Amino acid sequence: MHIAILTFDGYNELDSLIALGILNRVDRPDWRVSIAGPTPTVRSMNGVLIESMATLRDACAADAVIVGSGSKTREVVENPEIMAVLRGLDPSRQLLAAQCSGALVLARLGLLDGVPACTDLKSKPWVVAAGVDVLNQPFHSKDNVATAGGCLASHYLATWLIARLESPAAAEKALRYVAPVGEQEEYIDRALRNVGFRAARTLPVPA
Repeated sequence: MHIAILTFDGYNELDSLIALGILNRVDRPDWRVSIAGPTPTVRSMNGVLIESMATLRDACAADAVIVGSGSKTREVVENPEIMAVLRGLDPSRQLLAAQCSGALVLARLGLLDGVPACTDLKSKPWVVAAGVDVLNQPFHSKDNVATAGGCLASHYLATWLIARLESPAAAEKALRYVAPVGEQEEYIDRALRNVGFRAARTLPVPA
C-alpha cells in the first residue's frame, strides 16, 4: 500500500508533513508513505529542504495520492512537463486528495468537474477561476476524491485515507498519537465525523 504526497518547491510544511506523520502511524507491514517531488529535493515556503522519496510517476502508480499545497502551485499548473506526468492520476483506481491550493491542480487536471471542493482563502479565487465551486467547510469528499481547506485541516485528509484504505479503527489509533492531551475523544470524533465516519469500528455515514 503506497500513499504519495505530492510536494513541490514552495510547499507548505503543515500540509505535507502533518499528513506524512499521521499516515505513518499505521502499523501495517506493506504500508508506505512517500514525499513525491518533481526533483530530488524540494524547498518549502519557509526554507525547509527535504529529499523526495518518490517521483511523480511513482505517485501516479500509488494506491492513494495527496496533492500538497504551497506558494508556487500556480507555477506548477503552468508547467507542461509536470502536468503531463500528473495526467496519470486516476480516481477510478486511486484515492485522490488535495490540500488547499492542491485543489487547483486537480481542477486543472479535470478531476473536479462537477464536484465542489474545499481550499484555503488565498487559493479560493484561483480554484473558482478554474470552474470549481468552493465550499465554506474544511473537508469534502465524493467517491474517491477529497479536498481539504486550511493548513490545520490536513489531518482530515490523513484520517479519510486511513479509514478508507485500512479502517476507522486504524484512523482512530493514528489520531490518538497526535491529538492534544485531554481532548483526544473530541478531536477523534470530530475528525471521523467530518470525513464521513460516525466513529471507529462503524460503517461509513451514508452520503
